[in-house]
Amino acid sequence: MDNVFVYYVPLPEGIDEAVLPCFDGYTIYIDSRQSSSGMERAYRHALEHIERNDFEKFDIAEIETEAKRRELS
Repeated sequence: MDNVFVYYVPLPEGIDEAVLPCFDGYTIYIDSRQSSSGMERAYRHALEHIERNDFEKFDIAEIETEAKRRELS
Protein backbone atom coordinates (compact mmCIF):
# COMPACT_ATOMS: atom_id res chain seq x y z
CA MET A 1 0.00 0.00 0.00
CA ASP A 2 1.46 3.34 -1.05
CA ASN A 3 1.80 6.42 1.10
CA VAL A 4 1.33 4.82 4.49
CA PHE A 5 3.58 6.29 7.15
CA VAL A 6 4.02 4.35 10.40
CA TYR A 7 5.24 5.73 13.72
CA TYR A 8 5.79 3.78 16.94
CA VAL A 9 4.93 6.03 19.87
CA PRO A 10 3.50 5.62 23.37
CA LEU A 11 -0.28 6.02 23.10
CA PRO A 12 -2.81 6.50 25.91
CA GLU A 13 -3.82 3.40 27.87
CA GLY A 14 -6.22 1.21 25.90
CA ILE A 15 -5.35 2.61 22.47
CA ASP A 16 -3.34 0.18 20.38
CA GLU A 17 -3.25 2.21 17.18
CA ALA A 18 -4.60 5.31 15.50
CA VAL A 19 -4.94 6.09 11.81
CA LEU A 20 -5.18 9.55 10.35
CA PRO A 21 -5.63 10.46 6.71
CA CYS A 22 -3.08 13.01 5.55
CA PHE A 23 -2.76 15.00 2.34
CA ASP A 24 -0.65 12.35 0.59
CA GLY A 25 -1.82 9.09 2.22
CA TYR A 26 -2.30 7.85 5.77
CA THR A 27 -0.37 8.03 9.01
CA ILE A 28 -0.56 5.08 11.39
CA TYR A 29 0.50 5.47 15.01
CA ILE A 30 1.21 2.19 16.82
CA ASP A 31 1.52 2.02 20.61
CA SER A 32 5.21 1.30 21.16
CA ARG A 33 4.57 -0.30 24.57
CA GLN A 34 2.91 -3.38 23.04
CA SER A 35 4.60 -6.68 22.32
CA SER A 36 5.83 -7.20 18.77
CA SER A 37 2.82 -9.44 18.05
CA GLY A 38 0.52 -6.75 19.48
CA MET A 39 2.11 -4.14 17.25
CA GLU A 40 1.70 -6.39 14.23
CA ARG A 41 -1.99 -6.98 15.08
CA ALA A 42 -2.52 -3.23 15.50
CA TYR A 43 -0.84 -2.53 12.16
CA ARG A 44 -3.05 -5.06 10.34
CA HIS A 45 -6.11 -3.59 12.06
CA ALA A 46 -5.14 -0.09 10.88
CA LEU A 47 -4.57 -1.31 7.31
CA GLU A 48 -8.05 -2.84 7.27
CA HIS A 49 -9.53 0.54 8.15
CA ILE A 50 -7.64 2.09 5.25
CA GLU A 51 -8.56 -0.68 2.79
CA ARG A 52 -12.25 -0.48 3.76
CA ASN A 53 -12.25 3.31 3.42
CA ASP A 54 -13.62 3.68 6.95
CA PHE A 55 -12.71 7.36 6.99
CA GLU A 56 -15.78 8.18 4.95
CA LYS A 57 -18.04 6.63 7.59
CA PHE A 58 -19.37 8.52 10.59
CA ASP A 59 -20.27 5.97 13.29
CA ILE A 60 -17.01 5.00 15.02
CA ALA A 61 -18.70 2.38 17.21
CA GLU A 62 -20.10 0.67 14.11
CA ILE A 63 -16.72 0.81 12.35
CA GLU A 64 -14.94 -0.83 15.32
CA THR A 65 -17.70 -3.42 15.84
CA GLU A 66 -17.41 -4.47 12.20
CA ALA A 67 -13.59 -4.54 12.42
CA LYS A 68 -13.71 -6.78 15.52
CA ARG A 69 -16.23 -9.06 13.80
CA ARG A 70 -13.85 -9.46 10.82
CA GLU A 71 -10.92 -10.23 13.16
CA LEU A 72 -12.88 -13.03 14.84
CA SER A 73 -13.93 -14.70 11.59
